[in-house]
Amino acid sequence: MTSVISIIAGWIADRLLGDPERLPHPVVLFGKVIAAGEHRLNKGNHRKIKGAVMSLSLTIVTFAITAAILLAAERLSYMAAIVIQAVLIFYCLAGQTLIKEVKGVFKALDTSLDCGRRQVSRIVGRDTSQLTDNEVRKAALETLAENLSDGVIAPVFWLIILGVPGMVAYKMVNTLDSMIGYRTERYKDFGMMAARTDDVANFIPARLTALLMVLVAGRPSLLKFVVANGRKHASPNSGYPEAALAGILNCRFGGGHTYFNEYFYKPYIGDNERQLTTEDMKKAVKTSRRAELVMLLITLAAETALATIIQV
Repeated sequence: MTSVISIIAGWIADRLLGDPERLPHPVVLFGKVIAAGEHRLNKGNHRKIKGAVMSLSLTIVTFAITAAILLAAERLSYMAAIVIQAVLIFYCLAGQTLIKEVKGVFKALDTSLDCGRRQVSRIVGRDTSQLTDNEVRKAALETLAENLSDGVIAPVFWLIILGVPGMVAYKMVNTLDSMIGYRTERYKDFGMMAARTDDVANFIPARLTALLMVLVAGRPSLLKFVVANGRKHASPNSGYPEAALAGILNCRFGGGHTYFNEYFYKPYIGDNERQLTTEDMKKAVKTSRRAELVMLLITLAAETALATIIQV
């Protein structure tokens, strides 16, 4: 069971600090391990099998190591367990950093288009060198919606389901997908299991994210729009939070982009192809923060109920 104190402390730390750039970060370690494994295994025959074994092994090992660390901390002292839980929760949340980066894109565009392109390249995987001003804004807001799910709602969802070990294991799943889960020539076989695992892990959280977004925006009538447009996305999950934000802002997301020198077409979500503004960004950020807060309250309620049941 996860301590309510740890959840609150971890969430507050994320809001105050964001990702600690000067401190070691588990996701950075995950990335190095994945890169080393991909470099060694993604060659020759049986790439699907080798990629599947690597992806599943890293996820299981991550869960097991985290559980072992927490078990050892609990045996040491109750306070040590709370502190370690809080630190791991803090590392698994990316809400504040995401919002900071998105704001940075819009601020950079006030300087020049090239500055905006460079800034948005920090948070998207697509080639940004030829994006127009509006495409840069669109990319930032699409990422805000998608990563509200991947960076906040989904980790917290798995915290509720499988505790802190499940939350950390989810970050490994998500990191695997972000690094090798592409349909490019290099990754389409080796990264297939990583992509499929991420699809499963995000199936409920992505839809929950979209639901929270339209509810906190006071627009429950958009649910029909979200269902109709969310399924248009190439990803089985990303389209739902993007559709929710497109509906809230009355804009259009999607369109073709280049990833790793290969062009991919992304169906349009929404109908109103209009110029996005800083006011749209502020509205999107407000929606994101409110959805995050509601998810926090849901988590605290769930953990409190679980603690009560265990005590009884």
